[in-house]
Order: sequence, then C-alpha cells, then structure tokens
Amino acid sequence: MTAQHDGRPVTVMVVDDHPMWRDAVARDLSEAGFDVVATAGDGPQAVRRAKAAGPDVLVLDLNLPGLPGVEVCKEALADRPELRVLVLSASGEHADVLEAVKSGATGYLLKSASTEELLDAVRRTAAGDPVFTPGLAGLVLGEYRRLAGEPAPTAADQPAAPQLTEREREVLRLVAKGLSYKQIAERLVISHRTVQNHVQNTLGKLQLHNRVELVRYAIERGLDDA
Repeated sequence: MTAQHDGRPVTVMVVDDHPMWRDAVARDLSEAGFDVVATAGDGPQAVRRAKAAGPDVLVLDLNLPGLPGVEVCKEALADRPELRVLVLSASGEHADVLEAVKSGATGYLLKSASTEELLDAVRRTAAGDPVFTPGLAGLVLGEYRRLAGEPAPTAADQPAAPQLTEREREVLRLVAKGLSYKQIAERLVISHRTVQNHVQNTLGKLQLHNRVELVRYAIERGLDDA
C-alpha cells in the first residue's frame, strides 16, 4: 500500500547515528512506497537537512552526536510547525518518552518494533495520529498534567464540563483507545469525514488544539477504560 499525503507519496527523513540501521529503515520505507527525501547521522546535520528537504515525517533517534534528538525535534518544529515527528528509540525509559513528547514528537516507537509496525506508525504519524509503543501511551497521556507542574484546580475554580453529544463521547473514547480515524469510522459505520467532523467539534468544545491533546484529555478522565 503506497503511503499518500495530499495525493502524493509521503515524504520521510530518517535520522540515526548508526549507518546500517539508518540505511535499513530508509530502505524499508522506500520499498513500502514512502519517498525518503533525506537522511542524517548527527543532530546539527539533521536540523540543516530537515529544513532543506521539508519532509512530512521525521523519523528520529534520540541519542545523536552533536545535538540531542529532543533539541533536533524542537528546532525542526520551530522551522516547520506542520512537521510530524516519530521518535524511533532503543530507550523505553519514561523520562525519555516524556521529554520527546514535550519537545513536540507526535509518536514514540521502540526499535524492537517490527518493520510492519514501523511502516504503520509512519503512515499514522503522517495522518496526524499519535502513535505510541503499547504501554507507553498511558504513561505519556495519563501523567501529562502532573508533569506540567500545574496544581489541579479546586472545585470552586473548576469550569463546568462542556456538554458533548453521545456520539462525540463515543468517538472520543475510541480516540483514547488509540484507534485511527479509519478504524473508528469502520467501528461506528460512519464515514471518515464524519469522524473528523466529530473530532473537530469536540476539540472546539474542549478548547484543545490537536488530537494528541484530545487523547490526553480523554485518558485523564478515564474514557479509555470505558
């Protein structure tokens, strides 16, 4: 299945300081129909080439010489906010995962993932879906508020919860479980466009800015357990 974005192949850049690993990932992506527009082996090179190549998705290792992966992520996103970043790391350490997400990464996949899992993760990242290795999503999304260092509002300060329709709550619950828009559409027997509309309406009501924030909101309120 060719990965498409706006009717063209999804463009990807692969950043890793191990040449054999970097080349293997780039080859797997190319063979799957992605357009690998650049690779890089260190942090400063990654920032320069990401600006020059303008990929849809940056597949990024965290442990880079010259400039850490989280800094590469921040600089690349400062230059192109629409860029999607998928971290592909050997580390499943909670601090690394959370630091990557705080720096703007859309997803986090361990290098122990299979080739198929990687290809699916890049496709979903390109579509704007948050993608995490199983077990990491709950950590990232459930603890995000605490890590932000903001005290929970008191009952008197708590704004009234916005009123969501039953269908909006249903879609939100499936988003929290990590389903893609396509999977949600199939589950609820509605169109992909209708799912998008429900998500956009919910974002507006909750005053959230993107789907990653929406998933955080849902998981913090236990909707993923429903």
